Amino acid sequence: MTRKQRLRRILIYVFWISLVFTAGFSWLYVEYAVPDRLNLIADEEEIFHFPLPPGITLESECEEVVLGNDSNIPPGEVHIQAEHGSYRIGMKLFGMIRMKEIEVAATDGMYAIPCGVPVGIYLKSNGVMVIGTGQIVSEAGNVVEPSYGILKSGDYIEKVNGEEMTDKNDLISAVNACNGHEVRLEVRREGELMKIDLNPVRSEDGSYKLGAWVRDDTQGIGTMTYVDLNGSFGALGHGISDSDTGQLVDIEGGELYETQILGIEKGESGKPGVMSGVIYYGKGTRLGEVTSNTNEGIFGTVNERFLRAVSADAVPVGYRQDVHKGQAYIRSDVSGEIKDYEIEIQKVDQSNLQKSKGMVIRVTDPELLALTGGIIQGMSGSPILQDGKLIGAVTHVFIQDSTRGYGIFVENMLSH
Repeated sequence: MTRKQRLRRILIYVFWISLVFTAGFSWLYVEYAVPDRLNLIADEEEIFHFPLPPGITLESECEEVVLGNDSNIPPGEVHIQAEHGSYRIGMKLFGMIRMKEIEVAATDGMYAIPCGVPVGIYLKSNGVMVIGTGQIVSEAGNVVEPSYGILKSGDYIEKVNGEEMTDKNDLISAVNACNGHEVRLEVRREGELMKIDLNPVRSEDGSYKLGAWVRDDTQGIGTMTYVDLNGSFGALGHGISDSDTGQLVDIEGGELYETQILGIEKGESGKPGVMSGVIYYGKGTRLGEVTSNTNEGIFGTVNERFLRAVSADAVPVGYRQDVHKGQAYIRSDVSGEIKDYEIEIQKVDQSNLQKSKGMVIRVTDPELLALTGGIIQGMSGSPILQDGKLIGAVTHVFIQDSTRGYGIFVENMLSH
């Protein structure tokens, strides 16, 4: 083989390797860095910030959708305008290989009431949740663990011997009723239903046990983000996870109740602050119903009692393309009255990588800093407003800097 032939072969290898690398990188980028859905106001040109890799183009077969292809558009900007309706925009590599489809929803705009008030939250799990297994001392004095390696943290026990389990008391009764005989559990694990046979053990106190720690509900205090014009609410900006398993609680339903904040522990470096309070459970203190617990928050409907207590007006909803660095405000009742506190939006990420971390914010308001030290636990869900629009909610605090944290775009919450 001549030197010229070897060089030609090397160049061919380099070309194909580069092509494969480009295709692979482009696929990963559009899959994770480009949102699956874009919301915009009908008949208005919207600007999105997610730079397209070389060779990637946006295409639409719909005449109602106009894509900005002007050479004067700065790199990293995507211009889209559409008439009222829902459409799909394709992303292609080299104009041939279909990489992704983006759903575009063009509407007349939305309005919602930014709240910022604390609420007591009670959630009922969908089945009896297993948080772990443990040892028990049998009637004979032996230490045994009958559920070890069989039940797992995060399992949900739905039935015992065909009988529906609504709470942990049902489970205790069903296991005791077996009188030591094998029981068949119907267990939901990661969304899949399975049947498990277990032999309960008679413990030293005379009762029969499976050797599993279980829970059927959870409660806490969070912040209401918004109520829309139909009475539907969104709160927290992130889901409620079990304190022991760390997994999102799969709920059957839940309720909101009045709460009172009793104390605030200021945040500091390495130690997030927290607000503590009491939840008033009762028919007369009920504020609404929780229907879903998701990674983007909890959702449901409020009642007339809550609506009468909300004095704020509805404001326009701002989408991710409306969010920019600079001055903004968070609304909170942390001082005992609703106030807007100044913050700075330091970073905006319009990608699809982490839905609950679309922006980085920093508290700059002296009053809030003096009161809480910045962002504290319990403030999750505090609405973020910018340019007169509701754009998001506080979700997380930085452990090493309590003045800074993350926020979620409100459109990610409104999609539920």
